[in-house]
Amino acid sequence: MHHALETVLLLLAAAVAAVILCRRAHLPAMLGYLVVGIVIGPHALGMVASSREADELAEYGVVFLMFSLGLEFSLPKLMAMRTVVFGLGSAQVGGTMLVVMLAAWLLGLPWTAGLALAGALAMSSTAIVSKLMAERVEVNTTHGQHVIGILLFQDLAVVPLLILIPALGRADSDPWLVLGIAVLKIALALIVLLYFGPRVLRPLFHLVAKGRSTELFVLNVLLVTLGIAYATAQAGLSLALGAFLAGMLIAETEYRHQVEEDIRPFRDLLLGLFFVTIGMRLNLREVWAHLGVIVVVVVLLTIGKAALIAGLTRWFGRSPGTAVRTGLALGQGGEFGFVLLALGAASGMLPLAAEQVALAAILLSMLIAPFLIQQSEAIVRRFVASDWMLQAMRLTQLAAKTMATSDHVILCGYGRSGQAMARMLQQEEIPFYALDLDPERVKEAAAAGECVSFGDATRREVLISAGLPRARALIVTYDHTPSALKILAIVRQERPDLPVVVRTWDDSDIDRLRQAGADAVVAELMEGSLMLASHAMMLLGVPLNRVLRHIRDAREARYSLFKGFFRGASDDGLDEVLQPRLHSVTLLDGSYAVGKTLGELFALDEAIRVQSIRRGTARIESPALDEVMAPGDVVVLLVPQSRLDKAERILFAGP
Repeated sequence: MHHALETVLLLLAAAVAAVILCRRAHLPAMLGYLVVGIVIGPHALGMVASSREADELAEYGVVFLMFSLGLEFSLPKLMAMRTVVFGLGSAQVGGTMLVVMLAAWLLGLPWTAGLALAGALAMSSTAIVSKLMAERVEVNTTHGQHVIGILLFQDLAVVPLLILIPALGRADSDPWLVLGIAVLKIALALIVLLYFGPRVLRPLFHLVAKGRSTELFVLNVLLVTLGIAYATAQAGLSLALGAFLAGMLIAETEYRHQVEEDIRPFRDLLLGLFFVTIGMRLNLREVWAHLGVIVVVVVLLTIGKAALIAGLTRWFGRSPGTAVRTGLALGQGGEFGFVLLALGAASGMLPLAAEQVALAAILLSMLIAPFLIQQSEAIVRRFVASDWMLQAMRLTQLAAKTMATSDHVILCGYGRSGQAMARMLQQEEIPFYALDLDPERVKEAAAAGECVSFGDATRREVLISAGLPRARALIVTYDHTPSALKILAIVRQERPDLPVVVRTWDDSDIDRLRQAGADAVVAELMEGSLMLASHAMMLLGVPLNRVLRHIRDAREARYSLFKGFFRGASDDGLDEVLQPRLHSVTLLDGSYAVGKTLGELFALDEAIRVQSIRRGTARIESPALDEVMAPGDVVVLLVPQSRLDKAERILFAGP
């Protein structure tokens, strides 16, 4: 008992340390689990011996992985992307498997072993690729859609491979007979589950939901998932296949998202254990003995697979740049490759040396993948001259559209928030130009006469083509802090005086974005909370002026730009010209204010208030009266329109 507890504590401590390091390096936690398994496993330090119990428990990690895959299965999404999914996706999986099976045959391996290796090496890492593409804001780009479509087909291709590999591994005499029986079994299981499943599951979940018990709901999800997995296993199929079918059935109910949230802790924990056990299977002596072969396989997997995918993408009529980006994103092994290798080894189809080489090659390719994806733009520009010409043409077209526009607002993102912002700007007759990475949205909006173009706002040349030197303000309308930080860095270098407003989800990134140069950061969660509180207080009978005061105080505490803005805003008879407004002034070398303190400049006029000072990339909030002005300072004034001329005259020429 104590030995088992020591093993658990060792696994937990090693996993926590590895995951922390992976998070800091912006790598998936899965890689940390794999490294933990390698280091503490029986073939390295030997701190934990491989055990049947651990392997069986880890198998449930695969069950929940396949269950999550079934939950994400969306027939409408597949149909919407059917050309990419079933065309390019099937070509990629089929082409990769044919190449690998041919190579295995040339090396003298049985065709069944070649099939298992081909299935494993044809997969790419959904976890790594989707995470990196989301961080780089590339999901809605042309190559991003191709990558997602291919990954969808790879996920689907896992299902028949889960049937084929165990069936062929058990075939002592006639593998085709065993395979035919397996196909009949899966067809019968599909008919039974897809026909009777919805008729049973929906009423069952309704009944459980009426109990309003989270514990009961989770127990029911576990019962359904493991129950269907057990049924398919008893039918001679795999647990993972049953879990996938269970996920598909639940995905058709209205409880899909709740189930996904409830099952995540079990899935992540057991998946972590699965990847640890995969790492424990890697024999470092075998790896060292076949190091040359492993290096060759890694090169073929990263470069050869990327080249194959790029060629197929080009054959499907896409531009060379899109083809190369798609290939670079998918030129690695994936988590389902580990699943199929484990299944092939358990079925006796794979020799030990072949399994070790494939395991090491997939792991190394996954470690290389993040760096390869991050350098994809540089690689495309280096080797695909036509892509640079195409981008230059797009930038020229964008610049031509905005050439006659000045004193306009640049909207980064044209989703719901961006379009709502555009409507308000139109009502105020303020010109704007929007950039967005969703080609369908841009196409429809441009056809309707909207001022929007396809473009990545995190790129300097795109912002300049959109009229950054002549813009009046820039607004980041989508919630993605890494992207917003890139935009702020560009704007502060090119236009340090340009007001920038950034949207974020909560207030955790407000200070970080403001330090990067944002003039205002709007937190959705906080604004929603304020609206919720204001409606509640009004329904409770709190007077309107007190409700507005509460909102004003809350905003002043979090948004420095609102300090003083609401004072007197609800007073009756207040003339518009007396309303305080923000105004930015850049001090020149010969300005009167240079070398003077704020106290010397504005101490005698309380109506003129200095909200902040931007000095280079630094920002000084609510500066003190003894703050000395310097050339190039951008002074943000909060001043009534009637006093604006006086404030500028003081700064440039003196009182």
